[in-house]
Amino acid sequence: MKKICKLISDYMGMLVLLAAVTAFLWPEAISQVKTTIINPMLGVIMFGMGLTLHLKDFRIVFSRPKDIIIGCLAQFTVMPLMAWSLARIFNLDEALTVGVVLVGCCPGGTASNVITYLSKGDLALSVGMTGVSTLIAPIVTPLLVWLLAGKAVDVDVVSMFLSILWVVILPIILGLIIKHYFPRLTERTTSYLPALSSLTIAAIVMIIIAASAHRLMEGGLIIILVVILHNLCGLSIGYLIGFLLRLPWAKRKALCIEVGMQNSGLASSLATLHFAAYPMAIIPGAIFSVWHNISGTIAARIFERIK
Repeated sequence: MKKICKLISDYMGMLVLLAAVTAFLWPEAISQVKTTIINPMLGVIMFGMGLTLHLKDFRIVFSRPKDIIIGCLAQFTVMPLMAWSLARIFNLDEALTVGVVLVGCCPGGTASNVITYLSKGDLALSVGMTGVSTLIAPIVTPLLVWLLAGKAVDVDVVSMFLSILWVVILPIILGLIIKHYFPRLTERTTSYLPALSSLTIAAIVMIIIAASAHRLMEGGLIIILVVILHNLCGLSIGYLIGFLLRLPWAKRKALCIEVGMQNSGLASSLATLHFAAYPMAIIPGAIFSVWHNISGTIAARIFERIK
């Protein structure tokens, strides 16, 4: 069973791509599942993240504060500003602009930890960055979305804050509590959690793509290009920052992956909950969910072969 789970997590990119293609070709069969289930599914992923976190993962904030500060500053500046810039350059409409900005303003997701592990990067830094960016996301994400997209659409900062609190922070805290009081039980399950997260991410992608398959056709190739550029710029600039700061090779890999990969499932969820008047806003998150897992897996393979 553990070998199967490792296979699933190792080939997460292919799994997500297969889920997306299936949903796009046969949306009617999957669209019966309501998009409202995305929030509980995100909660499952965050709960799993809470189960895998250790106190040492948080000690990195105090033992290596410089690394975490660099990482989080890069996370919440590079991707939001790149999202806003690309939306302006390609003259996207309000709905797609909101969707791209939402993706850029979200924290890192657990997928980045899996990819960092596969690339033999600094996993402690990756987990620390994901944890810190996730914990501050309820405040930072709504404010950034308001600053960058608030002139185009109405942004309910308080409502978005509460959504992230319930969907992201609460499940992580619950996972930490379970881990504290039932350590033996959680130790037996941690080997299976990356595979569970991978399958849940694939299922979320499938639901999002199926629900927005007709809109994907309307969005055209331009939004696909914007999403790909957004992700590739994030990966490249993340690596460049590490290179310019002369960080060790393992840290550069972690920074590259953490900056370029976003919790795009959360972006799609926020678009569904708070921007229902702009149905196309869900599209960038849906495309990003597919693409960043593919590009991340490719990056991991490249990094793994470069010593």
